[in-house]
Amino acid sequence: MAVKKVPMRSCCGCREKRPKRELIRVVRSPEGEVSFDITGRKAGRGVYLCNDKACLLKAIKSRALARALECEIPEEVYERLEGEMEKDE
Repeated sequence: MAVKKVPMRSCCGCREKRPKRELIRVVRSPEGEVSFDITGRKAGRGVYLCNDKACLLKAIKSRALARALECEIPEEVYERLEGEMEKDE
C-alpha cells in the first residue's frame, strides 16, 4: 500500500521545512498586489510563513518577504499578517 507524500515548504522567517498545510501562504499576484492565499491556489509568486509571530518578525527584519516576492511590501500587509496570526492563536 502506497503512502501519500506530504508536500513540504520552507518558512521564510525561520527557514524550517514544514508540511504545506501548517503554513500561511502570502502571494504577489501578476498585477503586483500582495495578499493572503488561504486555499494555496492563487496565481502568482508565493512565499510561506509559519503561523508564528516570531517568524513574521524575523522575516520583516531580514526583509525576506520582500526579497522572496520581488517587490516592496506595504506596511498594512504586515499588519494584516500580524492580525491573522493573532486571530488563529
